[in-house]
Amino acid sequence: MSWFEAFAAKFHQCFVQDGRFANFMLSGLKVTLQITFSAAIISISLGSFLAIVRVTHDKNIAAMYPGSKRIALKAFNQLCKLCITVVRGIPMVVQLMIWFFVVFAASRNALGIAILAFGINSAVYTAEIVRAGIMSVDHGQTEAGRSLGLGYVHTMRFIILPQAFKNVLPALCNEFIVLLKDTAVVGYIALCDLTRGAYLIAGRTYEPFLPLVAAALIYLAMVIVLSKLFGKLERRLRTSDSH
Repeated sequence: MSWFEAFAAKFHQCFVQDGRFANFMLSGLKVTLQITFSAAIISISLGSFLAIVRVTHDKNIAAMYPGSKRIALKAFNQLCKLCITVVRGIPMVVQLMIWFFVVFAASRNALGIAILAFGINSAVYTAEIVRAGIMSVDHGQTEAGRSLGLGYVHTMRFIILPQAFKNVLPALCNEFIVLLKDTAVVGYIALCDLTRGAYLIAGRTYEPFLPLVAAALIYLAMVIVLSKLFGKLERRLRTSDSH
């Protein structure tokens, strides 16, 4: 048997026989994409909220008069800082197992728990990225918004945040790539994602090389596509600024 025939036989055993590619790899890829994109939505929403709270505290606390609003803002800021510190200090796989086996021990919605766990974990990193972007916007932009009669919320929404997101788009792209790759640990809570699908094929065929390489190539392809999409978006935003 030639090397090509041997390779073809292993390929057929790993991917064609019993529909293993569709049953394990493609179904696992679907789970990976569901977790990644759903968690990304949570990450952007929650991360932006945390960033705005921290920036609001840093920029306005000194000018606020003593009172309930000042106390509430300081307490909320400390709570946000505590959440960010705790989540950043615990490994993702440990957080995932805490959510699944402790917090939601009575639930068996592993997919929903994974989305929540990855979304919260990514949100704390997104919060710091967005906060840095907001702080990088010139203070004159805030003054310009106020001079136009806009309140703090509207100034932040229509003037500051759009500029901040343009500044941090490359960092956000990197964070979402990390999020995509981090989903490879969901097998710890018995979810069959792309990585676990490759592992299951390897366990059934005793041929780990082909399924693991296939999984690696699929991850690489997704990272390349994601980088291209963010790069295209960044160029469009840059072009819109120049006109």
